[in-house]
Amino acid sequence: MKKTLRSQLVLAVVISVASAACFAQASGEATYKAKCQMCHGATGTPSAGMAKAMGIKASTDPDIKKLTADQMAAAVKAGKGKMKPIAGLTDAQIKDVVAFYRGLK
Repeated sequence: MKKTLRSQLVLAVVISVASAACFAQASGEATYKAKCQMCHGATGTPSAGMAKAMGIKASTDPDIKKLTADQMAAAVKAGKGKMKPIAGLTDAQIKDVVAFYRGLK
């Protein structure tokens, strides 16, 4: 009896953690599409014109890859280069969108 209860508890915890990860991914993707995609591109690769005009690098660029999540979050909050700060996002939304962006290939 205890073994079954313990197994069910472990299963519930695993499902909760997996659901939270999926929700964060979905939330980050939705925020990216709404606030970032128009400049950074659907796959993290900006159009040639946008890259040239705004100095945007692809998510796969080595200079972007070496940035930490905190550095990326700071760029979203304060702006960087020609990028203006993105207003109206919570810290959690910024964390989720940065995680989504870093996962683009």
